[in-house]
Amino acid sequence: MKKILIVEDHSDIRRLIRLTLEFEDYEIREAADGPTALRIAAELQPDLVLLDVMMPGPLDGLDVCRHLKSGDFPVTPRILMLSARCHAGDRTAGMEAGADMYLVKPFSPLQLIDCIADLCALAGEQ
Repeated sequence: MKKILIVEDHSDIRRLIRLTLEFEDYEIREAADGPTALRIAAELQPDLVLLDVMMPGPLDGLDVCRHLKSGDFPVTPRILMLSARCHAGDRTAGMEAGADMYLVKPFSPLQLIDCIADLCALAGEQ
């Protein structure tokens, strides 16, 4: 069973993502901020992190991404950055932080499912 961590400060968006993924065989956990995301990631060791870029608090999504990709975690997850920021520079910043894919909000449930499938295929896991 794939483990997915949803990191998003807006509860409505977290709920939409969870509802989109509910019908698949995933273990899903959620976090509303960067520090909580890192704590959960350390215990869950997710296969995939759906990570909002703009979050309140000391760590934004780019910071969390860098931490998750730093090699300090037993499992390095695939990261799908989710952002309302759609400029090329924003996408570049996400990819340079270590994101595997970048999806611009608003996105459809089908777009999200397709991105997750693509990330699993990249990892050789379908």
